[in-house]
Amino acid sequence: MPVFNYIAVDAKGEEISGSLDAGSEAEAIAQLRQGGVYPTAIVQEGKGKLNVKKSKRKGRSRSKAKERSLFSSGKIKGKVLMIFTRQLATLIDSGLPLLRGLTVLGKQEPNPVLKKTINSLADSVQTGSTFSESLAQHPKIFNKLYVNMVKAGELGGVLELVLIRLAEYSEKAQKLKNKIIAAMVYPVIVMLIASAIMVFLLTVIVPKFEQIFADMLGSKDALPPLTKFVINLSESLQQQIVPIGIGLFVFVVLFKLAASTVGGRRVIDQIKLKMPLFGSVQRKSAIARFSRTLGTLVTSGVPILQALNITRDTAGNAVISNAIQNVHDAVKEGESIVNPLEASRVFPPMVISMVDVGEETGQLPEMLLKVADVYDDEVDNAVSALTSMLEPLMIVILAVVVGVIVMALFLPMVEIIKGVANQ
Repeated sequence: MPVFNYIAVDAKGEEISGSLDAGSEAEAIAQLRQGGVYPTAIVQEGKGKLNVKKSKRKGRSRSKAKERSLFSSGKIKGKVLMIFTRQLATLIDSGLPLLRGLTVLGKQEPNPVLKKTINSLADSVQTGSTFSESLAQHPKIFNKLYVNMVKAGELGGVLELVLIRLAEYSEKAQKLKNKIIAAMVYPVIVMLIASAIMVFLLTVIVPKFEQIFADMLGSKDALPPLTKFVINLSESLQQQIVPIGIGLFVFVVLFKLAASTVGGRRVIDQIKLKMPLFGSVQRKSAIARFSRTLGTLVTSGVPILQALNITRDTAGNAVISNAIQNVHDAVKEGESIVNPLEASRVFPPMVISMVDVGEETGQLPEMLLKVADVYDDEVDNAVSALTSMLEPLMIVILAVVVGVIVMALFLPMVEIIKGVANQ
């Protein structure tokens, strides 16, 4: 039986080498994967030698990849990354080797940043790096969740399955993100339009009417109270528009500075979860993201403590991250997940009960994914209800603002017309 020499990576990520007896190269790879190691190079004895300079070449390829990643630091959209992941999973599942799959995708990728990244991944894999190591060289594109899931797939010999899960995770995460954006963008746009119309009317239209009233009536005292109020508001806005603009700019800067600190981010995220109308959507989306991320990682074979760390880093909300950190500390001490989840007062009783059942029955990943599906639907329903409620409310607010100003301007005109008619 032929003897094959190999270089592989073990579960700890350390490089090992050796030889084994196998009927073919594919059988040798299968034996190594069953033993919990991932081969990076394998050669039949007598038909070639493993390049002893591989590690040096690998080091050079890493440095080149790092160098490339510094110059191609642009990010790509989640949808583009999702399509790439789905295509790569399909190619590998069809029996195409990883390197060939990357080469094919690199040739057809229209996005220049991703195209350059895929070519860099192909070069790195070709020179002996594992796929997860290659991905880790591009942290701005492939986050910890992506890299660790791929690493678990490599070690378990189920890379194509993990890539499919990653694609599904990305699709659902993207849908959830779009729902949240839809809920937040609509009222913001309407309020900006209402503010712009109000500023235009008060700074451009009202002063012209004020001059007309002064010429025809001679004094403000003859004007109706509503008209006096609007004119005074217009004068105040014209005088204070620069300080107001500076104040808004300072507020935005201070908000961003506060958001960049740990304490400030925690306060802001706490406010987000307690906001009227929007707080419920924020909370439900955060729970859905936590459940899907942790469930997907554990299902893919990532150790629970490492999965909790990744979930904490990708939670998107400091309050949720803090709760996950408490869960991590409890699990590290051998305790249950349920108690710290309940103590956080962030997760509703239904989620805690489902996690408890999953932990007791040994089906925690499946239960977490069910929770994620439930809360995806909850977010969808909450966004629909919020949009249907905000749409008429915003229209009424816009109509009232414009209507009050128009009425204030036309009331004196009515009095002037009456005076002219009497004369």
